[in-house]
Amino acid sequence: MVDKWKFCTAPMMEWTDTRCRVFHRLLTRRGRLYTEMLTCGAVIRGDRQRLLGFDASEHPVALQLGGSNPADLATAATIGEDFGYDEINLNVGCPSDRVKEGRFGACLMAEPMLVADCVAAMKRAVTIPVTVKCRIGIDDQDPETALDNLAQSVVAAGVDALIVHARKAWLNGLSPKENRDIPPLDYDRVYRLKRAMPAVPIIINGGITSIAQAKQHLAYVDGVMLGRAAYQEPWRLLDVDPELFGEAAPHATMKDALEALMPYIEDQLAQGVRLHAITRHLIGAYQGVPGARAFRRYLSEFGVKPDADVSVLAKAMVAVGERTSEAA
Repeated sequence: MVDKWKFCTAPMMEWTDTRCRVFHRLLTRRGRLYTEMLTCGAVIRGDRQRLLGFDASEHPVALQLGGSNPADLATAATIGEDFGYDEINLNVGCPSDRVKEGRFGACLMAEPMLVADCVAAMKRAVTIPVTVKCRIGIDDQDPETALDNLAQSVVAAGVDALIVHARKAWLNGLSPKENRDIPPLDYDRVYRLKRAMPAVPIIINGGITSIAQAKQHLAYVDGVMLGRAAYQEPWRLLDVDPELFGEAAPHATMKDALEALMPYIEDQLAQGVRLHAITRHLIGAYQGVPGARAFRRYLSEFGVKPDADVSVLAKAMVAVGERTSEAA
């Protein structure tokens, strides 16, 4: 198995935008980055440069799409490939009401053949990998049957990898936030899927909070996807390359990474981007290090000002202790 999906950061709405991904790339060269979910309609009819534009440093980077119309998904996937994305990922796991009403996301777990049709249409349209991110089931479905049915259907359609959030999604009775925590995790279910499909790359997601835990999962599956832990405590990403790939991190310390980010920030500011649009992704950079609270407070207070510039980040870093991968 190639290392293409060995470590991934999860697609997260309102979090994993291009500025977040540029920052994360300074912490790991090898991790695979994912966009926020974009609906087919937005990609086809919206402001493509604003929605799809990304920095060349982000590679490898995957575009996550939401939709259930095979023709629209094929069109949106083609647009994504033309923009230079390295993968197209279909969302079959998001439990929000808005997603359910639009007939995409986790509700598609109930329609495995439709998902297969969507995958087949995208595979015909693009040359880059097409993957699916799903749950182990929804509502009263039996995860043994539901996950097998979906997996078998999309594998027959040519899917290149399957990313499985190891929880059910309860579309009736739980909010999207509750669906991230309340349904119990069932990692063994994902392990069983991998044993049943040894030739298919299977990536596990859900409740994984450290690179040490990721290493444990890799004994059973091909890859691990971190979500909230990667975003809220980005310092953990400093350990990805050394611990999972046997390579040095792009930068030895968080300070080095943030200093490397400053030219990008200056370029973004020159294009009219507000500083807060970037620094909001840095809040957890020093979590657990002396001075972390002062760092967060300074960015929160001064980073939102209309005239805030890169000096705000430099000043926020002054009183903070060092953060290396070993300190993590």
